[in-house]
Amino acid sequence: MKNLQISLLLDFYGDILTDKQKEVIELYYNEDLSLAEIADHEGITRQGVRDSIKRGEAVLLDMEERLGLAKKFREVQEAISKIVQCAKDIEFYNKEYHYSGQIADRALAIITIATELND
Repeated sequence: MKNLQISLLLDFYGDILTDKQKEVIELYYNEDLSLAEIADHEGITRQGVRDSIKRGEAVLLDMEERLGLAKKFREVQEAISKIVQCAKDIEFYNKEYHYSGQIADRALAIITIATELND
């Protein structure tokens, strides 16, 4: 089974890989090609493809361990989702219990900004 985290790490740290490693990992994870298909495409052996993928994965995982950018990105996305949900709750309670145009406007502003950040 393919580690989908590698595909995400490729987005963050792919530029530090060699061109060959990046190409092979993109074909394997993003294009879902087999080792044999990549070997044919790249003109190298199946073992060469596997070795290139393993070396590239090690670099990506090491960078994530050192910098944690992908983890931080996921945490920010989760926080934004929670903020949006809180703003929607405020909007709901505002309509249900005591309507305030100012509260409605601010809740909508929070939802709009957070949604734009999360896209």
